[in-house]
Amino acid sequence: MSSLRLEVADIFRQHEQEFFARCGSTLTAQQRRVYRDICDCRTAACGARVEQCDQCSERTLCFNSCGNRHCPRCQSSARDRWLTKMARDLLPVPYCHVVFTLPSQLIPLAYENARIIYNLLFQAASEALLTIAGDPKRMGAKVGFLAVLHTWNQKLGLHPHLHCLVPAGGLSNDRSRWIHSSKRFFLPVRVLGSRFRNQFLKLLVAAWRTGKLRLTGSVTHLRQPAAFGRLLSQLKRLKWVVYAKRPFGGPEYVLKYLARYTHRVAISSGRLISSENGKVTFRWRDSANGNQQKPMTLDAVEFIRRFLQHVLPPGFVKIRHFGLMANPCRKKSLLIVRALLGSGAEPEITLSTEQRAALDRRCTACGAGRLIVLGWLPPSLAILVYSGVNSS
Repeated sequence: MSSLRLEVADIFRQHEQEFFARCGSTLTAQQRRVYRDICDCRTAACGARVEQCDQCSERTLCFNSCGNRHCPRCQSSARDRWLTKMARDLLPVPYCHVVFTLPSQLIPLAYENARIIYNLLFQAASEALLTIAGDPKRMGAKVGFLAVLHTWNQKLGLHPHLHCLVPAGGLSNDRSRWIHSSKRFFLPVRVLGSRFRNQFLKLLVAAWRTGKLRLTGSVTHLRQPAAFGRLLSQLKRLKWVVYAKRPFGGPEYVLKYLARYTHRVAISSGRLISSENGKVTFRWRDSANGNQQKPMTLDAVEFIRRFLQHVLPPGFVKIRHFGLMANPCRKKSLLIVRALLGSGAEPEITLSTEQRAALDRRCTACGAGRLIVLGWLPPSLAILVYSGVNSS
């Protein structure tokens, strides 16, 4: 186990046999791959590279990262690269943080139909935002935004929701002016919630009628029209939760704010407290009690099972752009909006010294030189070299 701090990979390695004996038959190929990648990350099993500083000639052997988007150890550098890339898409206006959450009654369906349900979540939430913002009785503007999917809650339970970052305003229909939203709120959340619910259920019914839903396991009964109808009636009576933070922050603050959400995984190693006697203890934030930090202890196998239920389907895109920020029209839209706002320059993002050093691949020995890769070692050779170093 790591001598520095407890890692998710440590728990995976320590309880691998027990976990696969109890849960191996239920895993998908994608979950098995994620499990193996997390265990192998930054070990000889991923291969290695020989790096040398171009100033002080310090030479080191570095094990490669797995690069899996579900690996807690691989997200910080990915996040920093994303920050630098996305800075140019920000506008000099306040932004809003809007969150769309699926009711708990849909969790069993999401468990069996992750790709379909998560796609419907993106479609329904984006339609609600674009439609309500475009309503002349509301803002009457064309908006654009970025949406990020999270599937977990603080206790690692399945809790699908979208975090949306939206400029507080939009273009008029004739694209001649920028329409600012209210300073107090972006759009009425009750109206958004109602539209979100209606649109999602419309899409869900269409998926059920065309046989796209996988109705097995705990949702087998939904094959019957009467059972599916009862679920729909229940969902229609619910108040679907939409949260909207009032407009806040400028471009640089907003991008760092969103970076907390874009590259998160179900749990970071920083929340782990201990792994002892077959139990894992971690911190969770109790939002119902003033966001108090509390410890929670799970059986190690259950901890791993909960983590792996948040593995996304292969190729699933969890960060998407909509409206004015959609990929086909984003560049043109940004030019128009910046011209209307009198701001032609793209904003720059200021990274910390540590972040910039990592991205620039600075030498940790001298702090001045850049690391140059002299060569790559395949896993088989990396394991031999590592074994030789340890034995000596």
